[in-house]
Amino acid sequence: MMNNWNRRDVLMAGAALGTLPGLTLANKAQAMLTKPIPASGEALPVIGLGTYNVFDVDSTPDQIATRKDIVDQLVSAGGNLLDTSPMYNRSEKVIGDVIAAGVNRKDLFLATKVWTDGRDAGISQMKQSADLMQTKTVDLMQVHNLRDTAVHMKSIQELQEAGKIRYSGLTHYTAGAQAALGREMQAFKPQFIQINYSLGEREAERNVLPLAEELGIAVLINRPFQSGRLFSAVSGKELPDFSRDFAESWGQFFLKFIISHPAVTCAIPATSKPHHMADNLGAGFGELPDAAMRQRMAAFFESL
Repeated sequence: MMNNWNRRDVLMAGAALGTLPGLTLANKAQAMLTKPIPASGEALPVIGLGTYNVFDVDSTPDQIATRKDIVDQLVSAGGNLLDTSPMYNRSEKVIGDVIAAGVNRKDLFLATKVWTDGRDAGISQMKQSADLMQTKTVDLMQVHNLRDTAVHMKSIQELQEAGKIRYSGLTHYTAGAQAALGREMQAFKPQFIQINYSLGEREAERNVLPLAEELGIAVLINRPFQSGRLFSAVSGKELPDFSRDFAESWGQFFLKFIISHPAVTCAIPATSKPHHMADNLGAGFGELPDAAMRQRMAAFFESL
């Protein structure tokens, strides 16, 4: 095992050998780890794919082929969740193009957001999102950054009753909004929330994650690498020996910390690079750190 190599070393070695990083751990299990969605008991794989920036591309054959490769890897490894938003410009259309290029819609859990003001505008936007992604049903519709929550949650619930949406959610990406998110979690009882959480941004541990457990709300995690800052923090450093049983790269180290939290359902790292996708997927296999190991990981990162 490549226990003491950094992310770049693992990826370069994988390329040289013609193999994809992350598969060593993957071979220890037959399927990606899953966690139940509290509202239904449905199993959700612990590693998904975010599309912010990385799917905002022209729908050229090369660009769609690359994104299809990434999504194919996700599905082949047992993952299924794709998260997007109208705010991400062309990303919803690109997801639709990837599905049209041959990815089976039934293999995907499509999560998007409503990001506008007013009932009519929200309903129109949600319909457009479904059309762009070439799906009749959206698996998860989230109110993006708590924008006009009361109005949109009512519409989402109506669309759930009509069979157009399966789950409801609320999102934000900053620690400063977590108090407001907590209040809206209690007021509107979404089935999912999406927040920022990582070794570099642990504020959610104080209130939001415990509240999600208490209310039975599934949790998606954005910014799992803190927009690349975590990799900068460990640049030139080797993985600690104590992580050898559960991580082959820094990316997997960071993701394992996240998905091992009992309240977290799925992490959604974004990437436009197939070799990074393969590395991220490796975090979905093998053992997860226990509470004592999580404390050790956090202490190690704080010591850097």
